Amino acid sequence: MSRISTTFQQLKACRRKALIPFITAGDPAADVTVPAMHAMVEAGANVIELGVPFSDPMADGPTIQRSSERALKNGVSLRDVLDMVARFRKSDAQTPVVLMGYANPIEAMGGEQFIAEAAKHGVDGVLVVDYPPEECEQFAASLGAAGIDPIFLLSPTSSDERIAKVARLARGYIYYVSLKGVTGAANIDTADVQKMVARIKSFSDLPVGVGFGIRDAETAGRVASCADAVVIGSRIVQEIESSPADRVLDNLRTLLRGFRAGMDSQ
Repeated sequence: MSRISTTFQQLKACRRKALIPFITAGDPAADVTVPAMHAMVEAGANVIELGVPFSDPMADGPTIQRSSERALKNGVSLRDVLDMVARFRKSDAQTPVVLMGYANPIEAMGGEQFIAEAAKHGVDGVLVVDYPPEECEQFAASLGAAGIDPIFLLSPTSSDERIAKVARLARGYIYYVSLKGVTGAANIDTADVQKMVARIKSFSDLPVGVGFGIRDAETAGRVASCADAVVIGSRIVQEIESSPADRVLDNLRTLLRGFRAGMDSQ
């Protein structure tokens, strides 16, 4: 059983939901990423989504776009991201890490080499935004064979056919994008989220994580009442962007503890 599946199983037994924060590797500086990962775990994170910086992050709003720009200016590559995971693993062998990004860096390295390196460095899941399930069956199978969970996105406009396809290929959890548009958008409708989560679960037994548009503890709590996980990205990256260098880790802990409290209050 993968670290991701084990984590969700343990949380379910405790009647708790997973808090999944996203940060971009290398933002605000390469040497901050691993300490930030540990700080988020200390504050209640259950799974970490680690963004691989890319020059054209099409699904991301301006906040995460800027974080990729900063990371790239810091010279952070896919190999550096893998090394960060390996350093994190030296003192945390339990918390799952999911790499989230785009196809170009993976294809530049080579898909099979990337999978081998990801497994060696301690990656638990991979979500490639621009690898639709229809076009990456072999990639997903190769990830699974290496013990890495392929994670896929679904959206409010996903058809039953797409949901069934994702349900067949996905492992670990399914990421439901709760809004039409890019990351950082607003006005999440919890009733709509509840309906879509139920619809996804009619096709799959996997946990469903919900992200996009969750910016405060109250919203995180409402989403946690109907989903298995709450994914928070832009709000965290915004906190990193606005924090003085000597306050980044403390501010991250404070922010994540607030989200964790909001989720646990349900």
